Amino acid sequence: MVIAHLVDQYGYAAVLVGSLLEGETVLLLAGAAVHQGLMSFPAVVALAFCGGTLGDQMLFLLGRRHGQTLLQRFPGLAQRAVPVERLILRHQSALIVGVRFMYGLRLIGPFAIGMSVVDAGRFALLNMLGAAIWAPLIVGLGYVFGRTVQWLIDGLGQFEAIALGAIVALAVVAYLVQRRRRVVSAQHARAQALRQEGNIRP
Repeated sequence: MVIAHLVDQYGYAAVLVGSLLEGETVLLLAGAAVHQGLMSFPAVVALAFCGGTLGDQMLFLLGRRHGQTLLQRFPGLAQRAVPVERLILRHQSALIVGVRFMYGLRLIGPFAIGMSVVDAGRFALLNMLGAAIWAPLIVGLGYVFGRTVQWLIDGLGQFEAIALGAIVALAVVAYLVQRRRRVVSAQHARAQALRQEGNIRP
């Protein structure tokens, strides 16, 4: 099977590379592949954990070492980093753990945290905790999504069988009704012809 071959050749590498970046789409698809028996759940989760942890750690270090330089070169980054800076002041630990779940802050979040006063060791520990929650959760959602899709496909197949049966039944009924009308029409025409013949006779 072509899909199974592609997954076997590139699936796990795609999980690792995808989870280095935003990753959710790749992990959802990987979870669906797990449901189909094309990938291993523990392996996908382990790779997602490693990729997610490493990706955010690299962004953190990038922000710590080159944050100000990059903000001056790319002003748009500074605007996106402002909400993260505000959250750091109020909910530091929760932000580090949950930033990968926040739409729009997945990449800029660790970068902005790296520019803050957050300790590197503290970030590394909380980053791993967040990845340990994120990886099985997103892959699990993909697995459930795969089950749902399979259920819909199976349900659609049953529906198609029922619909086909109904269409066949309706076609048979329509044929019988039409045939009955033809018989009745022929009988009526024959009776009328006989009456006319009787009227014509002397």
